Amino acid sequence: MMQRAFIDSQEFKGIDFSKKHLKVGDYEYCTFINCTFSDVDLSEVSFMECEFEACNLSMAKLYNTMFKETIFKNCKLLGLRFENCNKYFFEIRFEACILNLSSFYQLDLTRVIFVDNSLHKVDFTEANLKNIIFNNCDLEGAIFENTNIEKADFKTAYNFNIDLEKNQVEKAKFSLPGIKGLLEKYRIEIDD
Repeated sequence: MMQRAFIDSQEFKGIDFSKKHLKVGDYEYCTFINCTFSDVDLSEVSFMECEFEACNLSMAKLYNTMFKETIFKNCKLLGLRFENCNKYFFEIRFEACILNLSSFYQLDLTRVIFVDNSLHKVDFTEANLKNIIFNNCDLEGAIFENTNIEKADFKTAYNFNIDLEKNQVEKAKFSLPGIKGLLEKYRIEIDD
């Protein structure tokens, strides 16, 4: 059996991991700056207290990948299937990232932070978003179906469309302009 690599407190800068292989192992306190992981298989890799800045992870494979207390800043994360990640240690902060076409199907996102992100057509079906704050996030075309958004904060989020009858919404918070995204299915005209 092959030994897992253990990488601690290293900085990786400008590396294209689609050309240079990333070792399967445990990465703790590591920083990845301007790296490319596009279409890379990150299965079984653990990232603990790591930071990704200006990286491209679009279409990476995430089977049993662990993200524990991991931060993504200004990253491109298109088409990722986060539901394939290790579900027990799923603690991520997304800041100013593009997560379009990604999926959080059936995930518990109560330890995830979203700030200034583009979340176009992201799938939140059957996810637990209780108490989540979508801080200045664009949720255009995001899918909320059988999703728990109880006490979630959408006050600064925009472009969302949430069917109140198909989701758990008790005590969720919305701003007055956001009300449009809750009533759209009724084809009610609301003046700004």
